[in-house]
Amino acid sequence: MKKLLTLLILLPLTLLAHLNIAVSYPYIGALTKTVGGEHITTTVLAKGNWDPHFIIPRPSLIAKVRNADALIMNGAQLEIGWLPPLINRAGNPKTSPNTPTFLNLSHHIELINKPSEVDRKDGDIHPDGNPHFHLNPENILILANVIKEFLISIDTPDRAIYEKNYADFSKIWKEKMVLWSQKMSDKKGLKVIQFHDNLAYFNKAYGLSNIGTIEPLPGIPPSSRHTIKTIELIQKEQPCCILHDVYHSTKTADFISQKTGIKVVLMPHDIESLENIDNLASLFDYLTSAIK
Repeated sequence: MKKLLTLLILLPLTLLAHLNIAVSYPYIGALTKTVGGEHITTTVLAKGNWDPHFIIPRPSLIAKVRNADALIMNGAQLEIGWLPPLINRAGNPKTSPNTPTFLNLSHHIELINKPSEVDRKDGDIHPDGNPHFHLNPENILILANVIKEFLISIDTPDRAIYEKNYADFSKIWKEKMVLWSQKMSDKKGLKVIQFHDNLAYFNKAYGLSNIGTIEPLPGIPPSSRHTIKTIELIQKEQPCCILHDVYHSTKTADFISQKTGIKVVLMPHDIESLENIDNLASLFDYLTSAIK
């Protein structure tokens, strides 16, 4: 009788969370969970404070992909070095590309900074365009809608729930976007330097002008020669600050800051990339408050 009672108690919980969706990054997990609600669980493969370009395909991650009912990735070749090996080793047909239970978000976004040609001499460039598109809050709404349609396609009976969750999120997010635009209204045209151009979509959304990167080429560590050129560029152009990601060392940026007097501002790229960034709204709250 006790076993039967336990099963009856647990059964509704099992039914409520009947889809296990594996996602590559925390921001995707947050969006998927927001739209899916109690009808799904999300399994996030990469941590928010990791370099999103370089994830080690550990055995524990293989098991997570193997047990998933579907997979959602960022795309635009951001996961090119680590997700394909996971998928291959997991051998799960539900997480294979070009299947109904696989979603590549980059296919639904207008990518920017697409190179005219691809050559290894130009560094670790992304041939499809800049993959950090989630850092434009307008794209977050597009991605939420794409995920909603994806969940409906693999779980049509719960369409109404996904529609309602998306509508609720969209309303709140649009209100937030108005506040963020107001906070950034006096920053339009502001010149900035970055370590790596991972804020291209954020800069475009709010009219910031990136005049250079501390990396001489994408994925290439800063050289002494390029560092000197960057210092000269800063002295000439007078940008407000160096916008720096959280997963590269700030050693070179700190050196440049000492030589030029401009400040280094840490700019988180995802949920949990800094301790106080625990949801998507707090990510953009931080980003739109960091530049002063």
